Amino acid sequence: MATVSRSAAVRPDVHFAGRNGFLDKYFYLSMSVLIAGIVVWGFNKTVDHNLIHAVPRRPLILWFHGAVFSSWVLFFIFQSALVRTHNVKWHRFFGWFGVALGSVMVPLGITTSIVMGRFDAHILHEPGGDAFLIVPWFDMLAFATLFGLAILWRRKSEFHRRLVFIATCGLLDAAFGRTDYIFNHNLFFWCLDGVILLGVARDLVVNRRIHKVYLVALPVLVVCQMFVVHTYASASAWWLRIADRILG
Repeated sequence: MATVSRSAAVRPDVHFAGRNGFLDKYFYLSMSVLIAGIVVWGFNKTVDHNLIHAVPRRPLILWFHGAVFSSWVLFFIFQSALVRTHNVKWHRFFGWFGVALGSVMVPLGITTSIVMGRFDAHILHEPGGDAFLIVPWFDMLAFATLFGLAILWRRKSEFHRRLVFIATCGLLDAAFGRTDYIFNHNLFFWCLDGVILLGVARDLVVNRRIHKVYLVALPVLVVCQMFVVHTYASASAWWLRIADRILG
């Protein structure tokens, strides 16, 4: 009986919130899995008839685009798991692969948007591609900015992990936009912002305050998103002139 009491006395309490609680330890790993689930859920709606068995065939660059961006989601899970298992040295070592991968994603995303914009206009004869071009271009600009800051502050873990999380969430509009209702009502940005707000909620529960990364990045992101949606939805003349030149 004494042995049991002694074991119970040294056993740490398991709690959900607060420092070193479940939410503190497993949040980013859980979010990486959630993000992967959203990507699978969203693209599962269109990947077969828009890529795998598409008629007419889609440009080859779209396959590379899908492979690279999918690799980023898997890499985010991998890196989160390394941190969770206290393999920080390996996390930093493989982080340089992440730098290379993230650096490739930006020009690849921009190039793919141009190629597919021309394909949709000239092969599929779908209207509105020029107006929509501002959405993927903004995605790449936002990702490049957030990812660049994450690299710059890679030694400041509290900044780094939040910036990588927000940057990755910023790519989810492509997955959310695969649902007709979300796309038709321009809700894809609001959906990804909802995922980012889970990080804000985590900070409030664990730290009792919102980290300055969210306080600065999220309002700026929302304002820019509103501008992008307005420009796309209203087919602003100034942007159409630029987009038409880009798409030829």
